Amino acid sequence: QVQLVESGGGSVQAGGSLRLSCARSGYLYRRPWMAWFRHVPGKEREAVAAISPSGETSYYADSVKGRFTISRDKAINTLYLQMDTLAPEDTALYYCAGATLEYWPTDPLDRSIYHIWGQGTQVTVSS
Repeated sequence: QVQLVESGGGSVQAGGSLRLSCARSGYLYRRPWMAWFRHVPGKEREAVAAISPSGETSYYADSVKGRFTISRDKAINTLYLQMDTLAPEDTALYYCAGATLEYWPTDPLDRSIYHIWGQGTQVTVSS
């Protein structure tokens, strides 16, 4: 059974940085697309960033472009999200997600293509 486990969340002041990790265990027949999403109670789960199976192509939500960087270490099946210049509006529960696709998705930030989800890690940014 495939599991995704996030870590690295915490509390930080505005302008600070955090690095989230997502470790994958279990076998997948195909290296997955991976993504980070975030959720604030009362709002829709929002895509943050996505990365191709090779790690060569990444996509970002406009709200985080230039501040967040998604990356992956294929050797250890771990996904990362480097978050810099954090702002209070980045406060959310952050989830990693995976999708084993046999095609290049039209929109890698589309939540509906992801079928493997972690439990989330909380990020709180104070002003």
